[in-house]
Amino acid sequence: MSITVVGSINIDIVALTDQYPSRGETIFGKKIEYFSGGKGANQATAVAKLGKQVNMIGAVGNDFHGDKLVDTLNKARVNTDFIKRSQFLATGTAIITIDQTAENTMLVLKSANEDLLPEDIESAFSEINQSEVLLVQMEVPQETVIRAMELAKKKGMYVVLDPAPAEGITVKALDYADVITPNRQETKHMIGIDVIDKETAIEAGRAFDKMGVKNSIIKMADKGCIVYQSGEWEYLPSIPVTPLDTVGAGDSFAGALACAISDGYDLITAAKFASIVGALKVTKLGAQTGIPTLEEVEAFCKERGLTYYGLEEKTF
Repeated sequence: MSITVVGSINIDIVALTDQYPSRGETIFGKKIEYFSGGKGANQATAVAKLGKQVNMIGAVGNDFHGDKLVDTLNKARVNTDFIKRSQFLATGTAIITIDQTAENTMLVLKSANEDLLPEDIESAFSEINQSEVLLVQMEVPQETVIRAMELAKKKGMYVVLDPAPAEGITVKALDYADVITPNRQETKHMIGIDVIDKETAIEAGRAFDKMGVKNSIIKMADKGCIVYQSGEWEYLPSIPVTPLDTVGAGDSFAGALACAISDGYDLITAAKFASIVGALKVTKLGAQTGIPTLEEVEAFCKERGLTYYGLEEKTF
């Protein structure tokens, strides 16, 4: 059995600086790096690094960066058979700035990601028959995401919607999601609630429930998350770490969540595992290079005295 990811594939151009320039200002940065990225590719890589089989459905340009990104996914043991080569759009690019607090800003040029069409999804799904979970985000066309979710429901797959970025969200996608995982910005964009604490996160969960989404994980960054399920909720605190790069933390969380759900675990258990993986990711640079392997997660848990569903028989 496997997990299927539909989403973006980008080259990340990452600039490190002590502080962001003001509008119209020029300052000197510290370093620039080029990484493989894109929310879809990041999530697929997280699934693969955590030991699961994963199909990646996405699009890249017929160019150097496209070659590099597909090669990186292959090396991570992601199935790239369903990646489309756009003949008229370049590979997607994200221009990312990270300051000394590890916070980031992004300018994403979707490019070839816009060429992932509903018929591409239909073609891929006609060959995918042993997948339990679909993981989607909103950096590819909305109609493409909706079609993937429709086909996944027909196949009996569990659908995880990471409604990111906020600008790409369509409320229609909520109709097909088994669980959604919005952060503060995405929650405010969708339902107008500014999640600043547990109380407002619970309020957001109730609002999503009224919209038909019974299960949600409202992420509050270093304040933890609320797992909301059909009127019941549980607060999961964050795991304290020294952050280096928050790019890809949400994608690592989503990938880990999908892995635990695929293994048959409940949403709270899955979210606890995802929180550990997401916390470990922010201690490393690079959206994909910083994603931990299952062995690294186990070592991190041993060091911190943590446990997750795969370690419940072990005592640290």
